[in-house]
Amino acid sequence: MSTTHDISISPPATPPWSADDPYSHALRTGRGPLFLRRTDGWLLPLEVERWCAAADAVDLEVLGRCEGAVLDVGCGPGRLVAALAAQGRRALGIDVSEAAVDRTVRLGGSALCRSVFDPVPGEGRWGTALLMDGNIGIGGDPRALLHRLAQLLAPHGLLIAETAPVDVDERVRVQVLHVSDTGHTTGALFPWARLGTPALLRHADRSGWHAIGQWTVGGRCFVALRSRSTSSSPEPPNSTAVISSQRTRKPSAESPVADR
Repeated sequence: MSTTHDISISPPATPPWSADDPYSHALRTGRGPLFLRRTDGWLLPLEVERWCAAADAVDLEVLGRCEGAVLDVGCGPGRLVAALAAQGRRALGIDVSEAAVDRTVRLGGSALCRSVFDPVPGEGRWGTALLMDGNIGIGGDPRALLHRLAQLLAPHGLLIAETAPVDVDERVRVQVLHVSDTGHTTGALFPWARLGTPALLRHADRSGWHAIGQWTVGGRCFVALRSRSTSSSPEPPNSTAVISSQRTRKPSAESPVADR
């Protein structure tokens, strides 16, 4: 993740998260190379092949730390949600990419095409939220994202976030770039952030979270945080949640995701 590149490319051809954007295409094929490109030309490689594979030993170690029902924010192609489902655990993935949601559902996981900043099933009742694969960058404003996650989690809920393996704290605009032998395909610009562990701990402390653990394994860095309080009341237990683009399920009173 820390490897960077620089390349000159043509203007963006498709908007982010459309059916034809580079990210959706990569998820459908399971292959890159795919990058996040800053406006200054700096490139961050995205590990599409790993994301589209089954959960690895590092992923499974993280999932073993999860508590209660799990919300995977920016679930991508769904390896973590599928792994949790295979273990018989309650989990929901959310992602702004329909291709990501479709792949997650095909793997046997539950997923919803939605931004974390939109209404989410089970607000105020999730046991654990995951921000893996750099998803602490969603929205380009880490403190706003942390505030939103405190609303989604149950009081004193658990957040596990994967951080950059370098000490960085930046808010930028990026676009997804696919590079091939025949040329480059790009999506539109969108806000993003990159945080190393020290930066996340600073933002978390200022946002009402306290750290309960940090670790590095397999070259990947993680932080576990616990919310000190919740800033919204739980969603009524009988509210109906659309769990995939094709299915509707009703959460039980005990859990934000219906038993499988």
